[in-house]
Amino acid sequence: MFKRMLNLPLEHQSSLFLFGPRGTGKTSWIKANMPNALYIDLLQFQTYEELATNPGRLENIIAQATTADWIVIDEVQRCPELLNEVHRLIELKKYRFLLTGSSARSLRRQGVNLLAGRALRYNMHPLIYQELGDAFNLEHALKFGLLPMTFEHQSPAQYLENYVQTYLREEVAAEGLTRNLITFTRFLEAASFSQGGLLNVTEVARDVGINRLTVANYFSILEDLLIAIQVPVFTKRAKRKVVAHAKFYFFDTGVYRIIRPRRPLDITEEIDGAALETLFLQSLRAVSDYNNLGYEIYFWRTQAGSEVDFITYGNNGFQAFEIKRSTKINNKDLKALKSFGEDYPEAKLYFLYCGNLKLQIDNITCLPFEMALKELPQILAS
Repeated sequence: MFKRMLNLPLEHQSSLFLFGPRGTGKTSWIKANMPNALYIDLLQFQTYEELATNPGRLENIIAQATTADWIVIDEVQRCPELLNEVHRLIELKKYRFLLTGSSARSLRRQGVNLLAGRALRYNMHPLIYQELGDAFNLEHALKFGLLPMTFEHQSPAQYLENYVQTYLREEVAAEGLTRNLITFTRFLEAASFSQGGLLNVTEVARDVGINRLTVANYFSILEDLLIAIQVPVFTKRAKRKVVAHAKFYFFDTGVYRIIRPRRPLDITEEIDGAALETLFLQSLRAVSDYNNLGYEIYFWRTQAGSEVDFITYGNNGFQAFEIKRSTKINNKDLKALKSFGEDYPEAKLYFLYCGNLKLQIDNITCLPFEMALKELPQILAS
């Protein structure tokens, strides 16, 4: 249905890792683009049990698939011991493997070195504007996010509810990452109130009623499961004092919206503003990865309170983005970008808003939000 921008070098001899949260479309992409591959699904219990108890069986399974040009092992984090066998078969038989995963935690916990550099790493993200084309709908993206199934399921909200529960049950519970799912669920809700804000672990721990070290571990779990991101503060050549805390985001607007509970005193603008930032961040990450731009993503906030939402920094460019829900532009909205531009005149400055006009105000390019999503590949490549 969607033309994905993921471009794996299948013509090369190197094996590959493909990481991405559940539901981003890794399996669908593989089956559409690698029809001759041997596909091994570790979510199937019988396959998992067979290989977990005897990783050496992998060689026999491959030997029976005489026409396979690739060996795909889906959700490899479920059986990290297999990587030793994969490593051996790459060296001995020159097989090419595509290893997919929706978690890096169990791989790291068991000291796996991701094949010592013998496999290139790629990432898959939720859909982006360029993949949807005319099917892109900003209202849908902000309410339900951009996981592929939210466009195919008759009830996107129900799908997202099930999606979150699946993560809790299959990833958190099955891997034994936490013994108390009720507490972890409360933590998820508390974390959602930090969306787009400075991450204060102590404050979240107080809200949940558990100790700070447990909460810090829970945040680490979210990152390892690839469903949350911490954006660090930009400190390079800093001329002003900046804050120390990172900003926190769930990886997709729909996942964020379904986790965050609605309360009587909630301010709609705050929830929608965080969703708008989230949508832009997930687009930044995807466009950078799919085009091999290698950007590092930061935010900038001084101790005096000036803040720019996102800074993209790398060999291909240096940009600063400020995002507002407003339909009009006033000088106050541009103040932080101007301050950043004074400190970093090399940076290209962009103000994204919900109006209709593309404007140039001094050295700041002002873009309607949807136009910015559409032009993002060109912006990041320039």
